Amino acid sequence: MRIASQYTPDETVTVGVWIDAGSRFETKENNGTAHFLEHMAFKGTKRRNRIQLEQEIENMGGHLNAYTSREQTVYYAKCFKSDLRNGVDILADILQHSTLDQAHLDFERGVILREMEEVEKTTEEVIFDRLHLAAFHDSPLGYTILGPVENIQSITQDQLRTYVQSNYTADRIVVAAAGPVDHGELVRHSEELFCHFRPSNGLQREQGKAAFCGAELLYGSEENLAHFAIGYEGVPWTHPDSLTFMVLQTIIGNYKRNEGLVPARLSSNRLTNSVANNLGSGAESFAAFNTCYKDTGIFGFYGESDEETLDGYLDELLFAVSNLAFSVTEEEVERGKRQLKTTLFGSLDSTTAIAEDIGRQLLVYGRRVPLTELLLRLEAINTEEVKRVARERLFDKDVAVTALGPLSRMPALAELRRRTAARRL
Repeated sequence: MRIASQYTPDETVTVGVWIDAGSRFETKENNGTAHFLEHMAFKGTKRRNRIQLEQEIENMGGHLNAYTSREQTVYYAKCFKSDLRNGVDILADILQHSTLDQAHLDFERGVILREMEEVEKTTEEVIFDRLHLAAFHDSPLGYTILGPVENIQSITQDQLRTYVQSNYTADRIVVAAAGPVDHGELVRHSEELFCHFRPSNGLQREQGKAAFCGAELLYGSEENLAHFAIGYEGVPWTHPDSLTFMVLQTIIGNYKRNEGLVPARLSSNRLTNSVANNLGSGAESFAAFNTCYKDTGIFGFYGESDEETLDGYLDELLFAVSNLAFSVTEEEVERGKRQLKTTLFGSLDSTTAIAEDIGRQLLVYGRRVPLTELLLRLEAINTEEVKRVARERLFDKDVAVTALGPLSRMPALAELRRRTAARRL
C-alpha cells in the first residue's frame, strides 16, 4: 500500500483511498459490482451501523463521498485537520468491515435502478457509454459502470465479497491526503488502521489489452437534435504521446451556439469560426474529448445538431481532425498549450482536487509527476510534434461512432471512415 500527501496551509484536510479497481475488472455476470460496493460502503460496518456512521461524520462537520469509474474506485473524507485520524479510521472501517447487510443490499437495488433512470435522461452520458460499447465491445472496458438491470437485480453478497477480495488488495491501493497534514502521522494511522488489506501475492487479474474496434451504434428517435460522438483510438496514460493528445484536444476545443465571450464568428479557433460562419444555427455544439486508460485511450468529439445540418457538421468536424496532420499553426499550438496549463493547474484549487491528483497519478504512473517535469514536456511540444501525432494516430484511421436522435442524414460508417483521410484544396 502506498501513502502520499501534500501539505497545504488550509484548515481542512481531504484524505482518501484510491483503488485500482472499477467496472473494467468485472465480468458480464457481475458487471455493476464495483459501483454497487460504493453504495453499500455507507450502510454500516461491524463497529458502526448506518445511523452511527452518519452521525459521526455530521458531528465532525465532515463530508464522506465515493465514486466509481471504469478503472478506479475512490472513497474520501473531508474533515478538520484535528480529525485526521478519525477520518482515516472511518475510511478503513467501511472498506474492511462493511457488513453488506442483505436488507440494505435489497434496498440499494432500487436506489441504483433510479440512478440508472436519471443517467438515461442525460443524453451525453448515454452517448459516451454507447461509444465505449462500440469502441471496446470485446472488452470489459465497454461495460457501463452501473451495469445492466438484470445484474443490479441479482447481485449477491458473495459476489460483492469476492470482488473485494480479488481487487481491494494492498498493492492496488493508494492512501492520499492534502491539507495541513503531517505525513508521518498519516503513515502511522494508515499502517495501524488499514492492516487487514493483504497483497495480491502476484496473482494477475485476467485482463488482455482492450482492442479498439471501428464500429457504430445508431439509435433513431424523434428528438429535436441529433446527438453524436466519434472516437479514434487514443493512447494510455503512460504513452509518450499522451500529453500531445491533451494539446490536440484543446486545439479542437469546444463550441456552443450563442455562448462565449468572443462571438464564434470572430473566434481565433479555426473550427469554431468555420462552424459558426458556414453552418449557422443548425450546429448546436461540439466538444473534443480525450480519455486515457491503462493500455489504450479514446479521443474524439461529441456534438449536437439539427437533422438538416448533421451531414455537413460531421464533415466539418472530421476534416478539422484530419487536417491537424498537415496544417496547424504555431499560434494554435501555443494557444492550446496555454489553455491546457490553465486547465491542469487551475483544477488544483482545493484539498480534494489535490488529493485526487495524487491518488490518480500514483495509480496510473506509479509516482507523482512534478509540475516542472510536466511543464518541460509541454514546452517541448511544437507544430511538427502535433502534426506527427495526428498523422500517425488520427489521419485515415478507424473510428467508433454512436448517435441518437433524427438520423436520416447520418452518413454510413464506411463514408465517415473515408472522411478521416479527407483533404481540401
